[in-house]
Amino acid sequence: MNTELNDVMLDLETIGQQSNAVIVSIGAVFFNPLTGNIGAEFYQVIDIEDAMKYGKVDGSTLKWWMKQNDDARSIFNTNDTMPLKDALLEFNEWMYQIEGFINRVVWGNGATFDNTILTNAYKATNMTKPWHFSNDRDVRTMVDVGRRVLGIDPKKSNAFKGNPHNALDDAKHQAKYISDIYKQISHCHSIYLKQ
Repeated sequence: MNTELNDVMLDLETIGQQSNAVIVSIGAVFFNPLTGNIGAEFYQVIDIEDAMKYGKVDGSTLKWWMKQNDDARSIFNTNDTMPLKDALLEFNEWMYQIEGFINRVVWGNGATFDNTILTNAYKATNMTKPWHFSNDRDVRTMVDVGRRVLGIDPKKSNAFKGNPHNALDDAKHQAKYISDIYKQISHCHSIYLKQ
């Protein structure tokens, strides 16, 4: 069984829903969906004024943020921020822990959300993203497989640890329930092989 942590669970907090949304924070963890092991973490809040140079704000998302609890909204009041380019450089350095470019698999929650928005941020800042386009993976598709094929919903059955809408806490939660779906697929596969 592969025990390497070549998969990255990515989560972004944004003030937009489009592919060029302003990024508020980046959270990620290394994980192995086959074992459920979670490794090194990455978390960085972006300076919003700087991020707005590279993306667009969506009014409905702003309204949504205003309705969130104080813990979620506190991201807008932190002083521990950095410009988007610097955050992307830091993220690259973190990602380089997986040595082979082709080995880096990046999961995002939605085929057109996290990975696409971060890819567009790399383009907008004239930087190169640290993973190959063929290694984009979609959390929502796997959740659908869990629900419709396996009859499980670990997204809802796993207790959330931390603060919802904190990019790092969301990434950890997503890595956990994707691993649970993989484990269930592996279990079903083992039963099939024994028949």
